[in-house]
Amino acid sequence: MNSIRLCLVLHNHQPVGNFDGVFEQAYQDSYRPFLDVFEQYDLPIALHTSGPLMEWLDERHPEYVDRLAKLVAAGRIEIIGGPFYEPILTMIPSRDRVGQITDYTHWLQSRLGAIVQGMWMPERVWEQSLTADLAAAGIKYTVLDDYHFKSAGLTDEQLHGYYLSEDDGRLVSIFPGSEPLRYTIPFQQPQATIDYLRGIAVRRTGAVVVFGDDGEKFGVWPETKQHVYDNGWLRQFFDALTANRDWLHVTTLAEATDRVPPEGKVYLPDCSYREMTEWALPVPQQIEYDHLVHEMEHDQRWPRLKRFFQGGFWRNFKVKYPEANEMYARMMMSSSRLDQAERTLAPSDNLRYARQALYRGQCNCPYWHGAFGGIYLPHLRNAIYNQLIACDNLLDKAAGKTGFVEATPEDYNFDARQEIRLANDKLIGLVAPAAGGMLYELDVRAICHNLLSTLARRPEAYHRKVLAGASGSNGNVASIHDRVIFKQAGLEQRLQYDRFPRKSLLDHFYEPAANLTSVSRGEANEQGDFVQGVYESKIRRSSDRIQVQLTRLGRVGPHEVRITKGITLAAGSNTLEIGYLLENLPLSEPLHFAVELNLAGLPSGADDRYFHDGRGNRLGQLGKQLDLSETQHLSLVDEWLGIDVGLAFNRPTGLWTFPVETVSQSEGGFELVHQSVCAVPHWLIKPDASGRWSVTFTLAANTALAEQRMHPAPAALPQLVASGA
Repeated sequence: MNSIRLCLVLHNHQPVGNFDGVFEQAYQDSYRPFLDVFEQYDLPIALHTSGPLMEWLDERHPEYVDRLAKLVAAGRIEIIGGPFYEPILTMIPSRDRVGQITDYTHWLQSRLGAIVQGMWMPERVWEQSLTADLAAAGIKYTVLDDYHFKSAGLTDEQLHGYYLSEDDGRLVSIFPGSEPLRYTIPFQQPQATIDYLRGIAVRRTGAVVVFGDDGEKFGVWPETKQHVYDNGWLRQFFDALTANRDWLHVTTLAEATDRVPPEGKVYLPDCSYREMTEWALPVPQQIEYDHLVHEMEHDQRWPRLKRFFQGGFWRNFKVKYPEANEMYARMMMSSSRLDQAERTLAPSDNLRYARQALYRGQCNCPYWHGAFGGIYLPHLRNAIYNQLIACDNLLDKAAGKTGFVEATPEDYNFDARQEIRLANDKLIGLVAPAAGGMLYELDVRAICHNLLSTLARRPEAYHRKVLAGASGSNGNVASIHDRVIFKQAGLEQRLQYDRFPRKSLLDHFYEPAANLTSVSRGEANEQGDFVQGVYESKIRRSSDRIQVQLTRLGRVGPHEVRITKGITLAAGSNTLEIGYLLENLPLSEPLHFAVELNLAGLPSGADDRYFHDGRGNRLGQLGKQLDLSETQHLSLVDEWLGIDVGLAFNRPTGLWTFPVETVSQSEGGFELVHQSVCAVPHWLIKPDASGRWSVTFTLAANTALAEQRMHPAPAALPQLVASGA
């Protein structure tokens, strides 16, 4: 029989901001037991561990990293590099691509003694222009999916080796990863993999076959820990590889490139793995795609047609989820600021730490959504904003900026319309005049938290499965792409979709009878055209205060109404002052005016996250629906985060609150996720004789509790306070 090479390339990853317990569980269930078994066999593998995970391992389990270093020295493991904090490379500027890759290469060389020649392509998202940046960063080869190559016109029989690719005169070698192996390993018995490889060896001499996929398949994915370790699948797999080593040579990517010439040259289209291209489609097209696949997959022509059947383009996640575009645009803002600072300021620790924070803020996981939680997981979105806000803080510190307030108009979210950045050393707000004059970001700089890292509820293709009900795996270990598991009951009753973004300062006119129930369910009739209407804007400045003034002449039913709202920020203040003036109001017909506020990162279901009335009286957890009347104060407290967000009104106010929760998919199944708290002050307005009405209120972000933790009082002070009490 012809001999062939098999390269096993494992990718271990945990995102920036994931819970410490998740890291630890993955270590205990997958990373450590895999190494325990692997060390007993005389087989080589290639291993990529993402930077966030590697940093955690080096801090919490340095003995594991030491074991890796020994295996590297023994030639058992080839360390695969990549961008440090696992960004989608097509999402970040060229300078950051090269910087992330080279920084991680240096770390791996220093800590593991590794010679890094190859890299893992995050989510295998590819565009041809990446070739030059990879080469500039010292990368010689990478792994993509066979799907990329088939999309370029290659056939299955041409995918048993690697190819050269070129951009701007720079070369990189690219290996096609086998999709059949992604579905046999570890979900089928080891013999299925051997039989597949044997079939290739019969037809082809000198073939190189690559398995490249998530290491979490070996213990973290549902039911795989028992299957892979307790039931002995991994030992059986390594035994099978060893038993067939007379014709099956398990090797590394480095050895394959040294010993085997390339198959030729190829230019690959913009692509990712097959499932990712499906998830990137708009929902109606994704549903149609699924229907067509199911209609055709049993057709005898399907094997010939399948390679011409393609999905969407990764960058369109920024269209599918506008919140992903907001994160992306915020990241680009920080990257541009850092680039400018490095050009104009002397090198410093602040700039170095700012660059690390930027790179961490580029971690890909919450910028998209598929079989994993992704953008639907608030803690991952919060972590991205945490790093990007920290980057801004460090840049201001490096520049010596203190005691300032500023407002700058620019197209901050890349929609060809101007937004306004309103900032001081306590808060950063982003306002979109052309989208209802909404406030779509509010950064609390002391705790590096964006109170508007919200997510609107929208249809997903998999909601059809939620409505259809759960299905088991029939006793077999199933890929996460095939499982339909509910983590909570009654999710089909919780599906609800939003008409408008879940941001703040959204201006509604409801019918007079609208109530908490109709508004929270999205059933209240919208009578005005202000929510997403275009507002004119101007900036008013004084020495220590700036106001963004927004004006729109719109309609409420048959009436023409003018709204002027002002958002004022003073130097050194943690409070936004917000004023509304309504003009041209009908004198004989009361209008029901409401201002929608959404606040994110303040979870429900915990006693240390609660409402209070400003006088110390708790009103319940943050997930509670409130229907308050004639109130002038409401606070939302998150003691764990260390923040008290206070709303104070200059006139008696009706106030509704309710949680915004999504039904989304993750690797563990379908789940209900708390995204934000919606607070809606509302008034049945009675204008004066000239048809005018006004209200002012403040939004204060008090972080005294968090700052006290950062800078604790002297040790004796709590005792003195206690004795005084």
